[in-house]
Amino acid sequence: MNLWYETKSIPVSREMVWQAYKKVKANKGSAGVDSVSMEEFDANRSKHLYKLWNRMSSGSYFPPPVKQVEIPKKDGKMRKLGIPTISDRIGQKVVKDFIEPRMEEIFSPHSYGYRPSKNAHQALSSVRENCRRTDWVIDLDIKGFFDNIDHGKLMVAVEKHVAEKWVCMYIERWLEMPVQLKSGELEQKQGKGTPQGGVISPLLANLYLHYALDKWLELTDPTLKFARYADDAIIHCGSKKQAELILGQLDSRMKSCGLELHPDKTKIVYCKDYRRREKHELVKFDFLGYSFQPRTTPSRKTGKLFLGFDCAISISSRKRIADKLEEIKVEKLSFKSIVGVAQYLNPMIRGWVNYYGKFRKSELVKVFQLLRNRLIRWARMRYKRYKTSLNKAFKWYERIKKQFPYLFYHWQVGLSC
Repeated sequence: MNLWYETKSIPVSREMVWQAYKKVKANKGSAGVDSVSMEEFDANRSKHLYKLWNRMSSGSYFPPPVKQVEIPKKDGKMRKLGIPTISDRIGQKVVKDFIEPRMEEIFSPHSYGYRPSKNAHQALSSVRENCRRTDWVIDLDIKGFFDNIDHGKLMVAVEKHVAEKWVCMYIERWLEMPVQLKSGELEQKQGKGTPQGGVISPLLANLYLHYALDKWLELTDPTLKFARYADDAIIHCGSKKQAELILGQLDSRMKSCGLELHPDKTKIVYCKDYRRREKHELVKFDFLGYSFQPRTTPSRKTGKLFLGFDCAISISSRKRIADKLEEIKVEKLSFKSIVGVAQYLNPMIRGWVNYYGKFRKSELVKVFQLLRNRLIRWARMRYKRYKTSLNKAFKWYERIKKQFPYLFYHWQVGLSC
C-alpha cells in the first residue's frame, strides 16, 4: 500500500482522480456554477486536482450546487439539465468508475442506455427483431423520471451492492446538492430527483429502473421481451389482452416506486404488416429518434415489394435536422468556396448519417434535399452569375457533385440528391 493511503481515511488515489479527469476532459462540457471552463481549469490543473483528491480522500468533499440550464425537447417543451462544476464532474467520475463494474454484473441485457458496450442501435435492432415476432408493443414513457427518483429507495438499491460507506456517503451528498436556478436562487431537493447532466446520474437512474422495471418484468412474466434505453422502454406482447394486463400492472408498479406513466405518451401499438392485417387505430410508435410503422419493403429473395413493420428516421428527427440547418443559416455561411462549407458541415452530416442511416438510410434523402436547396441558395448569394438564374445554380451544384463526389460526407455514402 502506498504511504499516502496510511494518512487518508478513504481509498481514493491520485491515479483514480487523474484517470477521471482525462475522461471528463475528453467529454468536454460547459462550466458549472463557478464559471470555471475547462481551459481555466487546465491553467491550474495540478492545484484543482490535488484539492479534489485531498478532500475526497479525507471525506471532507462536499459538492457545490449544480447549474440549471434548459434545452428544447422534441415536443417543444424545455428539458432541465443540471450542470456540475468540472471538479465535481471529476469527483462523480471517480465514484462512477469505482462502482460501475459491479453494477454491470447485475444489469439486464435488455437495458441499453448509458452503459459500456451498449448503444441505441443495439436497442433498435432488438426492437426490430421482436416486432417481427410479436404482434403488440407497449410504448412506455415515464413522466418526469429524473425529477422523481426517490432518494430513499435509490439508496436501498445502492447499499445492496455497495458495501463501502464512503461511496454511499458521496452519493447521498450528490443526491442532496441543491440546484442553482437562472435567477441565482438555490432550489433544495425534497428527497427525490437526480439532475440530468450529472456524470453519475445515468448509472443511478439505471440502477433505480433495474429494480423498478427490468427485474420486475423478468419476475412478472419471464417470456416478455423488452428493450429499455434510460427511461424509454418498449415491451413486446403476444396479444392485446396481454399488453393491457401488463400495462395495468405496470401503472401500479410505477406508482409504488414513486413514478408515473405518462398518460399521453404511453400507449399500446399493433405491429401491422402483410401477415398481421387487423384494423387498429395505433400502428406506429417512435423510439430513439426512429419511427416504427408499416413500411413497403423489397423482399431479399425476389425483390418484390411487401408490407413490413420496420423503422426509419422519424418525422420529428427530420424536423430537428431541418431546424439545425435553419439555425446555422447555411446559405449565409461566409466561406470563400464550397470546400470550406463542406468542411464546416461534414462533422454534423457524418453524425446524422451514422446515427439515422443505420436503418433505411435512403429515408435521409429527404433531409439532404433540404441541404441541397440551401447550398444552391448559398451559391446564388455568393456568386453574381447565379443570382438571376436558378437553373444555372442547379447546374453548378450538379457539376460540383460530379467533379468532387467525396466533398460532402453524404455524397460519399450514396445519399447525393
